[in-house]
Amino acid sequence: MRVLEFVRNFGQTAAIAAGFDHAHGQIIIPLDADLQNDPQDIPLIMEKLEEGYDVVSCWRRDRKDPWLTRIFPSRLANRLISRISGVHLHDYGCTLKGYRRNLVRHIRLYGEMHRFIPIFASWAGARVTEIPVRHHPRRFGHSKYGMLRTVKVLLDLITVKFLGSYSTKPMYLFGGLGLLSFLGGALLSGATLYQKFFQAVKAHRNPLLLLSIFLFAAGLQFILFGLVAELIVRTYHESQGKPIYLLKTPDN
Repeated sequence: MRVLEFVRNFGQTAAIAAGFDHAHGQIIIPLDADLQNDPQDIPLIMEKLEEGYDVVSCWRRDRKDPWLTRIFPSRLANRLISRISGVHLHDYGCTLKGYRRNLVRHIRLYGEMHRFIPIFASWAGARVTEIPVRHHPRRFGHSKYGMLRTVKVLLDLITVKFLGSYSTKPMYLFGGLGLLSFLGGALLSGATLYQKFFQAVKAHRNPLLLLSIFLFAAGLQFILFGLVAELIVRTYHESQGKPIYLLKTPDN
């Protein structure tokens, strides 16, 4: 047994990341210390991993938490995460999960991204499954989560979606927005000219002219953002020698 002690509370994501970094076994199963998850479910996780899955996510189907402040917002967040990520799970917030170490060692965690590990793993080609587990009422301490947590999850989800879809090709996002802005500006400019010559509307008093100028300027800004983001991505990968792919190993 190895005990890791932080100099201060760095949060749950940091605790899980430290566990990943210092674990020696090939199977990693995080477990909260509040005793709401049941250690007796660990053999069920092991059975699923032995079937060939890389990640086993757990679903607190009969959850023992307040419905309005915990269960309801959690269900909304889980459905939204599943829809946007394409990885359909009932419960992303359950810390109790099973991972193969050779997979999660490539995943870098920041902020509060620990709940999205199954998504990162699935995008990397892992086989992900879900099993229902037991859940007990809280006996020690108090929860720091609430409705505000849902807002933070939504903001984290935007980051996850961007990293999954555009982390190696940010120009596709910013360039696409820039082209849409240029197109909107061109259409409004055409409408301004039409109103000037056929409806006797003076261009300098037409609000569409200002809006078209704004869209052209915004389009240029988006294109420049995309170019800067492309330079940052290339610097990130090339300076650290980070590959943009993962190869299978005999342990996979």
